[in-house]
Amino acid sequence: MNANRHENSGPSRTQQITLRGPAELADALPFMLGFHPTDSVVLVGLHGERGRFGGRVRLGIPSSPREWASTADHLAECLVEGGARSGARPDGVVVFLCQDPAPGETGRHVMERLRPFSQRLRTACGALDIPVYEVLCISDGLYFSYCCPDARCCPPDGTPLALSGTTVMAATAAYAGMQVRGTLRDMEARLKPAGGPGEEEQRAALDAAAASIVPRILEGSEEQGRVNVREETLRLAREILRRFANPKPLKSPKSAKSPKSAKSPETAMSPEPRTASKAPKPSANTANPPGVTIPGRNLVDTSERDAADDALITPEEAATLILGLQDRVTRDRAAEWMEGWEGTAALRLWRVLARRCVTPYQEHAAAPLTLVGWTAWSTGDEPTARVALGLALGADPEYVFAQLLHQACNEGLDPESLRSCLRSERDSRTASEQIAPASSRRVRMRASHRQGTRSALGRAGRQTGTRDRRAAAGVRPGGPAADRPGNGSPRHGGQRGSRSGR
Repeated sequence: MNANRHENSGPSRTQQITLRGPAELADALPFMLGFHPTDSVVLVGLHGERGRFGGRVRLGIPSSPREWASTADHLAECLVEGGARSGARPDGVVVFLCQDPAPGETGRHVMERLRPFSQRLRTACGALDIPVYEVLCISDGLYFSYCCPDARCCPPDGTPLALSGTTVMAATAAYAGMQVRGTLRDMEARLKPAGGPGEEEQRAALDAAAASIVPRILEGSEEQGRVNVREETLRLAREILRRFANPKPLKSPKSAKSPKSAKSPETAMSPEPRTASKAPKPSANTANPPGVTIPGRNLVDTSERDAADDALITPEEAATLILGLQDRVTRDRAAEWMEGWEGTAALRLWRVLARRCVTPYQEHAAAPLTLVGWTAWSTGDEPTARVALGLALGADPEYVFAQLLHQACNEGLDPESLRSCLRSERDSRTASEQIAPASSRRVRMRASHRQGTRSALGRAGRQTGTRDRRAAAGVRPGGPAADRPGNGSPRHGGQRGSRSGR
């Protein structure tokens, strides 16, 4: 089975739209998921006599046919279990197989190659007493039906898909504010290293940061190394958030310096332009209505925005943040930037950091990818959240925070409960940091007037000063699920290697 994680969701709460026939089913799929599912198998549950759409399960198509049987059983079970948890076991299923042709293939070749997989899926659903009403293969701009025997509506050579934005489904989606964010492949590309000449420079920066930061995290005491790295990481991240809010591109290598590396010149990473940037640039007066995807346009826009964000962060700064976010408490405090301008800027920052996790630091991408997923989910972008969390689990399948968020997002839970927990932790920490300096001043004033021997005064002063400095520096800063197991937030695992506290 490939690295893509399965995705599911409960019954849709959006306005009902009546679909008739395979053509309208194929046209509706991107709007149900929020993106065009490339290289994916999708199962959609149907409920009631009229076949209302319910839970959805998506998984990457396994490259080996030997995995098709187990994958079909797994998907059917996931769909049924998801429906049972929401109190609505599906009464039927519609299956979609989406895959682009390989070199030398046609859409019909793909359809014939995947026919045994479609049969496995129908058998697996039938074994759970769920009939499969339709199985469609979508490839090369065509759709094929494995179930319809009528060549007049479903010819063997396939039927062209409707032009994007020209159908009743597209118009209804635009009116409802639904949006298609491009293809799954394009969404994943925004969260992966783009390659190019800047990759070697980023790798060297990560090597240098690892040699400097990891020993401080692992070997330093709780009051020294780890906390110092934590505060430096969060301070740098806040600075970059403000930089995103008021962008001023780095004009020269000397214009930006990261902490602990002021002696070495730094340059902004300039990644290779993505393939989408080669598409013709649309005119300024061309509108892109909500819910309508204009081929090439969205890819150009996102590519240009991502390149602009990359130019605002140097390789040294990115390396410092990537290594610092491997600490659980640091990551949890960074998750507090989830709303307003902070949430918008943080989502851009986490995307940049995910793209900077070049070989051999791919596993380190689990932290920024999880933050992408959390911030996107918190701001209402569930398709992006699922894609990012799936990639995070692909980078590290045991990353607990990503597992919990992925499950919660797929089950349709409200992120407000976790947002409320993060706000409470942030407010409590802020209040304690404001009280600590005032308490320190009172203790010093009492000590200065206390009568006693010089040695006793000296000992008391040193001890008090040590405690005050620790309190003022935030020796044990709070965070979600940190030292407060009863606050209702997800609990995280322990430490492992240099990537502490999943």
